[in-house]
Amino acid sequence: MLTVASDIEVLARFGRALADPIRCRILLALHAAPAYPADLAETLGVSRTRLSNHLACLRDCGLVVALPDGRRSRYEIADERLGRALDDLRTAVVAVETDRTCPDADVERCC
Repeated sequence: MLTVASDIEVLARFGRALADPIRCRILLALHAAPAYPADLAETLGVSRTRLSNHLACLRDCGLVVALPDGRRSRYEIADERLGRALDDLRTAVVAVETDRTCPDADVERCC
């Protein structure tokens, strides 16, 4: 059953998904074009198992969907507006002090 998430929940899910560099790379790749997991794993240079775990996280966050295609599933961004949001975030100017790191930068989390 699909429900509509609150604004805060949507932002929190998006933030958690973007907290991992591999998930960011997956989202950017899927924004460019839908893909099959095996192709994504090869393109990104990660194991299929690791990719599968990240895709599950992104599905649970509601950011990607798996569409059946014969015996395989093709993944794509769940909503085209997410792609535009990725573009906006990617090109945003962020004020970063070079001697500072994000406190949770090494924490791997999922939705």
